[in-house]
Amino acid sequence: MTEPKLKAHRSRTTRPKPYPSHLALRPSPLRPVCFAIERLYKWRPVTTRVDRRSSAPVSEADLINITNILSYSWADGTLETYGSGLLVFHCFCDSRNIAEIDRAPASADLLAAFLAAAAGNYAGKTLENYLSGVRAWHTIHGVHWAPVKAECDALIRAAVAIQPKSAAKKKRCPYTVDIITSLLAQLDPNVPLDALVASCLTTGFYSATRLGELTVKTLDGFAPAIHVKPSDVRQETDPRGLEMTVLGLPWTKSKPSGEDIFYATQNNASDPRRCFDNHLRVNAPPANSHLFSYLHKGAHHPLTKSAFIIRIHKAFKAAKLDPLQGHGIRIGATLFYLLRGTPFDAVKTIGRWASDAFLLYLRKHAQIMAPYMQDNPQLHTEFIRISMPPVRCESSAYKSWGILRWMRRRLLLTGYPSQNPPSH
Repeated sequence: MTEPKLKAHRSRTTRPKPYPSHLALRPSPLRPVCFAIERLYKWRPVTTRVDRRSSAPVSEADLINITNILSYSWADGTLETYGSGLLVFHCFCDSRNIAEIDRAPASADLLAAFLAAAAGNYAGKTLENYLSGVRAWHTIHGVHWAPVKAECDALIRAAVAIQPKSAAKKKRCPYTVDIITSLLAQLDPNVPLDALVASCLTTGFYSATRLGELTVKTLDGFAPAIHVKPSDVRQETDPRGLEMTVLGLPWTKSKPSGEDIFYATQNNASDPRRCFDNHLRVNAPPANSHLFSYLHKGAHHPLTKSAFIIRIHKAFKAAKLDPLQGHGIRIGATLFYLLRGTPFDAVKTIGRWASDAFLLYLRKHAQIMAPYMQDNPQLHTEFIRISMPPVRCESSAYKSWGILRWMRRRLLLTGYPSQNPPSH
């Protein structure tokens, strides 16, 4: 049996950046200089699962293989965030002269002291990620994790309460159809980059997709097994003749096996199908290249997230509009469909929301709830039908209700029920 190697990251030609001036890390052979994304693996505690081999008949090779397998548990972006947290944790330990042997396993008191010292200097969510990074470091190297969850949760809540104003994220304003139409007016449909940006923008909006799922981080960062390609695009038609454009994403952070995003033709100037067809006409990306690539000096270049943002901000300026953040595209799409009267379940499916996090937007936009708050019993019934989950029980009534909900979802998505309802 071939043992998997340690998770390989994209080759880098640059050196790691120096640590921030406010983070003074003492040199240690346990913590070699490396990229943040590599710290969880390359920074070792004094004692790892290999060093503390028990009497169990497990070879050193098998123990190393455990670490290698665990190296695939987190996405690269998560590893980078966690690596930053691990740096802050060790800087704290250095400032308190905490011995290496006491850093892993870290005691509940040490971790509580770390959170308490950082509270007021970092955003609460940042500290939560940093704590998760320290925990992941313990997990990878087979070190026992000892903190008291209730105490850590309370300290995180306290950190949120006293976090500096500068640490709070700015509200992400949503894109709207009118804003997108104004931006498209500033993009030349015959210029390769402009044609591509227009297609990426409208595809992302009407499919409620994260911008990072349609772009790459760097010009040499395209990976066929991760990023969408022209060969991943298809057209589907339901029994009523309604056509959808479907993009099969080979990989996403929440679904490593891949998932589909989709949109329908829109009867307005921001029609994603029209922009997409124009992009194919102008740029003609090869079948196995990045779908959102453009011609530049005779070669195809994948669209980086930074290039998209730079070009779209220029369009904002030309349109005399205040620039919006990239995540505002997905927020705007969610609001667009909700305000159009699309049922909550359908919006959740369109945006591939794994939870009800998108309901956050309901608290900020009374217009979404307006139809369901009028003096109209029929609307009240409709609201309950599409938003309330069934009571969790195993009665025959629950089973029937579950099948009814499944049939409704099938009808909503495909226009007809499958021949095989779920078993209970």
